[in-house]
Amino acid sequence: MVIIALAASGCTQNRKKRIAVIPKGTSHEFWLAVREGAMKAGRDFNVEILWNGPPLETEYSRQIQILDSMISQRVDGIAIAAAERKALVGPVERATREGIPVTVFDSGLDTTNYLSYVGTDNVAAGRLGAQTLAALVNNKGTVGMIMHAPGSQSTMDREKGFVDAIQKEFPNVRIAAMQFGMSDRAKARAAAENILTAHPDLDGLFASSEPSSIGAALAVKARNLSGKLKLVAFDTSDALIEDLRGGIIDAIVVQDPQGMGYEAVHTVVDKLNGKQPPKRIDMQAKVLRRGDVGQAPSRTAQAGTVK
Repeated sequence: MVIIALAASGCTQNRKKRIAVIPKGTSHEFWLAVREGAMKAGRDFNVEILWNGPPLETEYSRQIQILDSMISQRVDGIAIAAAERKALVGPVERATREGIPVTVFDSGLDTTNYLSYVGTDNVAAGRLGAQTLAALVNNKGTVGMIMHAPGSQSTMDREKGFVDAIQKEFPNVRIAAMQFGMSDRAKARAAAENILTAHPDLDGLFASSEPSSIGAALAVKARNLSGKLKLVAFDTSDALIEDLRGGIIDAIVVQDPQGMGYEAVHTVVDKLNGKQPPKRIDMQAKVLRRGDVGQAPSRTAQAGTVK
């Protein structure tokens, strides 16, 4: 009996640490790039990555179920991109109380009871989108915005940064309309079509997420507005890079999703090894223009290089 107990203890000590990585959704290329970064961190730090998330970013209840399941499995650590800033607070705080370190990445929560936050300064990224679009419309005219979904902290911050910058820095640019795309490219296209129908002389559009950007680009193409209406997208996919090359999109504000996934896992590993990671790690957004896309493959244009 003693030998069996010792053997079991040895197996527990020798097994790889398990870190659950829970994205907002799994259907957009942004999250595939996050997964690549997380998996690379798993290989580099010799930990097992349990990747699981809801198909759609609006499935808050499913994300909570996945998080609860990971807590019940007694994983060694968790990295989560909260789909809704309030709904995920309770489960995240429960994991923390039970001794499981939790890093929040990409999108924040209405609590500070977590290990670390890894993400883009989204207010600054939204401001960058506003500055880019304002320059494209020569600092005058009317613009619109295709937003993401209510409750998503990262995109709400981007949208706030965009609105604040337009209002404070560009007095001759007016925001004519804003509509949600609900993390769905078809709904985002319909939202863009609605705005373009109501404001046929619109000078520019800003989309605050990948699905919103794809929907906006589809609307611009359908109305043959390439070169007439200026479109600034956020995040990328192969389709968006092709639209940038083709002149449908004028610029894209890009993040580093691979780096985000990597650093989220890294913070948890540090904690498990007795180190205290920074409370916040900011990933800087950049602007990708047409002349830049020949320098990188389509998908990695958004992701940067993880080393």
